[in-house]
Amino acid sequence: MLLFLSILCLTDHVFFSCLVPSHQPLGMPSLSPTMTQGNIVKWKKKEGDKVTAGDVLCEIETDKATVDMECMEDGYLAKIVFSDGAKDIKVGQIIAITVEEQGDIDKFKDYKADAPAAPPKPAPKESPPPPKPTESPKPAPSPKPAPAASGDRIIASPNARKYAQDNQISLSGVAGTGPGGRIVRADLLIVVFIGGQQVQEPRRAETPGDSTSLDYTDLPNTQIRRVIAQRLLQSKQTIPHYYLTVDVRVDKLLALRTQLNAKLEKEKRKKLSVNDFVLKAAALALKKVPECNSSWTDEFIRQFHNINISVAVQTERGLMVPVVKDADKKGLGAISDDVRTLAEKARENTLKPSDYDGGTFTVSNLGGPFGIKQFCAIINPPQSCILAVGTTDKRVIPGENDGEYTAATFMSATLSCDHRVVDGAIGAHWLGAFKGYIEDPMTLLL
Repeated sequence: MLLFLSILCLTDHVFFSCLVPSHQPLGMPSLSPTMTQGNIVKWKKKEGDKVTAGDVLCEIETDKATVDMECMEDGYLAKIVFSDGAKDIKVGQIIAITVEEQGDIDKFKDYKADAPAAPPKPAPKESPPPPKPTESPKPAPSPKPAPAASGDRIIASPNARKYAQDNQISLSGVAGTGPGGRIVRADLLIVVFIGGQQVQEPRRAETPGDSTSLDYTDLPNTQIRRVIAQRLLQSKQTIPHYYLTVDVRVDKLLALRTQLNAKLEKEKRKKLSVNDFVLKAAALALKKVPECNSSWTDEFIRQFHNINISVAVQTERGLMVPVVKDADKKGLGAISDDVRTLAEKARENTLKPSDYDGGTFTVSNLGGPFGIKQFCAIINPPQSCILAVGTTDKRVIPGENDGEYTAATFMSATLSCDHRVVDGAIGAHWLGAFKGYIEDPMTLLL
């Protein structure tokens, strides 16, 4: 959908291009995997300024955060099409023009902005596909993702090429949303974020024929909620889920947490939460059972060496999943600081792509915040596992001697697994390792 909108926005520009000198139209870039439109906060350059590759041209507000838009090539900023504060500009719609020669700047002073791109309309019934060439006055824009190329050469920014190389992503077939169809890093984030498939805009539900007896309010969907809905549907329809649940005794963990928090309080530092211990235990269990730190592809199973834990955070705009990087190498205090900072940025809508990119395993905790005893979470593709953590509750259990009983505190944890990647015995092995770390929390400090 993003690529099609980009092509639709640039089609009318072709005729203008024939009448003016060599120039480069700059479209609204896709700066996050869920972005379909953006706002211009402020231009950092003005018309007539000389620009070089890597210069920040303007600040773009996406559906997730405010991100800098960088210049891809050397030249001059000839025309700013949308000024500071412009809103709801479709991805791919032209926002500025650059030229190679300074003397060509004045030739773009009367350039006008194109009308906002509209969703593609269905073809008229009287025009059966495909139309004859003689009956078609203009070629229809192609919806196929095709990065700009010279011969067989794929055009991509240096940053995108490095990211593709580091993450073993093929640039062939990736839809480029940069200037002239250039592949930028954000295009590759889409591949990672949604498993290589472009997000389709969901169709609006038709209004019921008779709704006069119903009293209701239609709440508009945010872009992030639409993407989440698409991803969850894709996950449940294409990933063979199965679920494993264990009850973990947490009395020793709670006692250790009390001791550590008393020390932190004296030092005027933030206290640790139970979830901080859960994240650390999950990371160490992944180190012990790396098969659960993997991703499925049709050709191979990719087993990650980095242990990056995605943490589900509820916000007003929908569920966000920022990432605690290298959680296995961090102490409880560092994990706690990371989670607090990421959750704050998620709620303030200031997350950057680096904050939610690269997760290899997800933890969702509805126990501490909401008191949910046990639940089964949906896998966050392309990951293969997600851990659902419930609340703690007191139970009466048999004591050490016959006829004796004692109270103990337990917590339920449910692991959702992709059966293509993680067999049942492997999932059980991971839960056993996780249970061991939680029930003997001193091992988390070693």
